[in-house]
Amino acid sequence: MLFSKSFIYTLREDPKVAECTSHKYLLKGCFLYMVSSGIYSYLPLGLGVLDKINNIIRKHMNNSGAQELLMSALQPLDLWQKTGRDKDLKEVMFKFKDRKNRMLCLGPTHEELITEIVRKHIFSYKQLPLILYQIQTKYRDEPRSRFGLMRSCEFIMKDAYSFDIDEKGLECNYAKMLSAYNAIFKECGLEFVMTQAESGFMGGDVSHEFMVPAQIGEDVLFRCKRCNKFFKKGSKCVECKGNLTEQKMIEIGHIFKLGTKYSDTQGACFLDKQGKRKPVIMGCYGIGVSRILPSIIEVNHDDKGIIWPKSVSPQQGSLVTLGGVSFDEAMQLVDTLEKRGFSILFDDRDEAAGVKFNDAYLVGNPYILIMGKNYSKSNKIDVEVRKTGEKLSLGKEELIKFLEKEYDR
Repeated sequence: MLFSKSFIYTLREDPKVAECTSHKYLLKGCFLYMVSSGIYSYLPLGLGVLDKINNIIRKHMNNSGAQELLMSALQPLDLWQKTGRDKDLKEVMFKFKDRKNRMLCLGPTHEELITEIVRKHIFSYKQLPLILYQIQTKYRDEPRSRFGLMRSCEFIMKDAYSFDIDEKGLECNYAKMLSAYNAIFKECGLEFVMTQAESGFMGGDVSHEFMVPAQIGEDVLFRCKRCNKFFKKGSKCVECKGNLTEQKMIEIGHIFKLGTKYSDTQGACFLDKQGKRKPVIMGCYGIGVSRILPSIIEVNHDDKGIIWPKSVSPQQGSLVTLGGVSFDEAMQLVDTLEKRGFSILFDDRDEAAGVKFNDAYLVGNPYILIMGKNYSKSNKIDVEVRKTGEKLSLGKEELIKFLEKEYDR
């Protein structure tokens, strides 16, 4: 991948509109375009990271037995009126009439619509259990859009819904989602905390949040200085009696046992083995997909730029050449690596070395490959590990083996 042919136009100065580190680097590194406050477009680099996150989510959701669908963003308002949540969310809902005078909204979430879909298709206990999920854009008229993608007017979510005949089935599916979420966030390179939480306007009696410690977080937990465990409240750790300190957290996922809140209201029922009509037992499982990008950056960066985890980086490496190295020599290396399945961003621009290195650090690929002035004599490629700063000098075959080991290939 040639830098000169790519849609990458990095900024030399920090954008004045940036509200936090992740916002700054996503704009400065040409991952996002800010359309307006709370509204963003994903540029090729940003979309590449987003796609990798989505693929991780899909892999673990599919492995859990969930099936993907895609629901409409437009929803009839009367669906929301059945549950009364048109009032709960009236401050943030985008509502309007179409030319047929129908009241519609842009979905801030999809519990009502998925319940309606299941109501029309599920009739028997033989069709259950079931887990359906989607990755889709939600819309909320946020009163205070802030921190870039952290709180925006349109955002991407993975929302899943389980449907069971009884509480035992719900417990089983809830455990599957707990396991899947742990695997998803670990593979995204996030150190996270899971804690029991309030269900809020979603309803239900049990819910858990997944959160990442970060200074721009809007939630608060308390961390024990002695054993490093997190708590919802208190001044002392119950287990080791250590002092607790306040820690801001970013919520990246939330799961709920909904029970029959929606199925009762909307009439989503099935016939059991005795032919009795019963409401479907539901669970709901959300991940803030677009929020994962800034969450990763908030805990993986330095003063030079982003440090992407290997699992979600735009490319595996950035290649910088210094004087004396020809374009053809560099392309031979790029072609060799790409044939082995490694994506390389080759900075072939006619720019000073300092500019190229600054952009390589900013973009944040895990490895910076440097073909120096003496490459023709030594045939050695210098490698800088972005995360640790470790520097290596490797021949072409050594570099291939190194990358294959790093990526378990």
